[in-house]
Amino acid sequence: MIKILVVGKLKEKWWCEACLEYQKRLQKYCKLEIVEVADQIGDEKTILEKEKQLLFSKIKDKDFVVTLEIDGKMLSSIELSNKIEKWQMNYSDIIFVIGGSYGLSDDIKKRSNASLSFSKLTFPHQLFRVMLLEQIYRAFKIQNHETYHK
Repeated sequence: MIKILVVGKLKEKWWCEACLEYQKRLQKYCKLEIVEVADQIGDEKTILEKEKQLLFSKIKDKDFVVTLEIDGKMLSSIELSNKIEKWQMNYSDIIFVIGGSYGLSDDIKKRSNASLSFSKLTFPHQLFRVMLLEQIYRAFKIQNHETYHK
């Protein structure tokens, strides 16, 4: 199973529609679950601590955890496809973690088995969720030697 664990909810209709489209496309390739934990309020330290607790409550010891971080490793789509394929051979659950507006706590980063970055740029979390779903979909298309726009 591939799980996307994310801080915050999608609010705008168009983000929801885009995510639903990729979720529908991915049904052919994998079991997918999106788990949202609530945004928190307070100062940065308090927010990161609360989000850390919520995120850890959704992660099991045996899960393969991939954090999405600005300082993570940048991969091409083909490299990501190869990684996902390898991870699936060794782990039943792969969890991609998208943090909140302050990112992820150091403890969550330490728990990760891999960290990825899509860019040094900062993206809205709602857009990034769509981007991640699209890249996972692209990865499965690549694995299955199926055509997909470049």
